[in-house]
Amino acid sequence: MRPLGHCSLAAQSSLLAVRARRGENPAMPGFYRLAADLLVIAHLGFVAFVVFGALLVWRWQWLVALHLPALLWGIYTELFGVLCPLTPIEVHLRQLAGEAGYTGDFVTHYLLPVLYPADLTRTVQLWLAAAAAIPNLLIYGLLLMKRRRSAG
Repeated sequence: MRPLGHCSLAAQSSLLAVRARRGENPAMPGFYRLAADLLVIAHLGFVAFVVFGALLVWRWQWLVALHLPALLWGIYTELFGVLCPLTPIEVHLRQLAGEAGYTGDFVTHYLLPVLYPADLTRTVQLWLAAAAAIPNLLIYGLLLMKRRRSAG
């Protein structure tokens, strides 16, 4: 197998994917697969934080500085159809591991459909944005009322 030389990262990724399809052993496929799986778990955790983070803020109010930007990003990505930067990174890692798609292990089979549903349409994205915004706005409203009562 020839070394990759001074190719760009994208070119290296493509070469490794081609070599993997030919049956050649790409460099550290297990590492890249694990990194992609961990990234999917982190991505799912971020989505959960976006949707349920206000509940954590109820207990630990300092988390508002982390949750509000995360919530705004989550709503923004759903309203405007913006691709989260974690997605292409994960796909790139899977290509480096020699994978062509999302089939196989537990993380890929069970967690990816939650993040990337097959029937994701623009209407579904708008409902997801509302599902993230409404409960959080209600919880933040309750927090503000609680704060006003204790201050007054």
